[in-house]
Amino acid sequence: MFGGKAAPGYHMAKQIIKLINSVATVVNNDPIVGDKLKVVYLENYRVSMAEKIIPAADLSEQISTAGTEASGTGNMKFMLNGALTIGTLDGANVEMMEECGKENIFIFGMTVDDVTELQKRGYNANDFIAKNAELAQCIDQIETGYFTPDSPYLLKDLANSIRHHDRFLVCADYEAFIKKQEEVSQTFLDRQKWIKMCLHNIASCGKFSTDRTISEYATQIWGVEPNSIRLAAPYEGAEGTNE
Repeated sequence: MFGGKAAPGYHMAKQIIKLINSVATVVNNDPIVGDKLKVVYLENYRVSMAEKIIPAADLSEQISTAGTEASGTGNMKFMLNGALTIGTLDGANVEMMEECGKENIFIFGMTVDDVTELQKRGYNANDFIAKNAELAQCIDQIETGYFTPDSPYLLKDLANSIRHHDRFLVCADYEAFIKKQEEVSQTFLDRQKWIKMCLHNIASCGKFSTDRTISEYATQIWGVEPNSIRLAAPYEGAEGTNE
């Protein structure tokens, strides 16, 4: 299940959404896997939709490139509701791993130092594509219209972006991602282990409470102290009262 939106002028985001839906058409109608696996794009993903999806999720994918700090609080909401996480060492994933233990989260891919080192050496996505036949096939299928036979070149910009402008180093992390997904699949078959990991995640969420967060912001960033001023309710007028 993929959820997201694209701003009106965000061409690449629209390309990604089109790819997801095109892959869904192929997979969902495949005679072999069509009744076993479904690809779903959640149109206009929003809070009201998340309230239904997050409690039902088994696996949360938080796969931003290490160092980009792309993850927000969604991953914590999945964790609190018992979903396990597959992700990179980026953003809140780092804190989540510290709380629940690395044995209860599926971390893969480069660290911030690895990313910096690769960029210093000079990153070329095609080097990684050439070494991984599966990755090469995926990009070729996007590029040649396998998923969009009525418009073979519709997604060429997306394929070109991966080959020549892969600023998020997707190709460098691809092999590690696939291996970790295989580990997820094997773990999921062990129901007792999976449930135990879920419980560890739920029990480790205390740090992410708003009480702790606001308290730290107040003392470390805003430099304010708690006080006993009560704000008036709307029907009480403009002035509050001191307790």
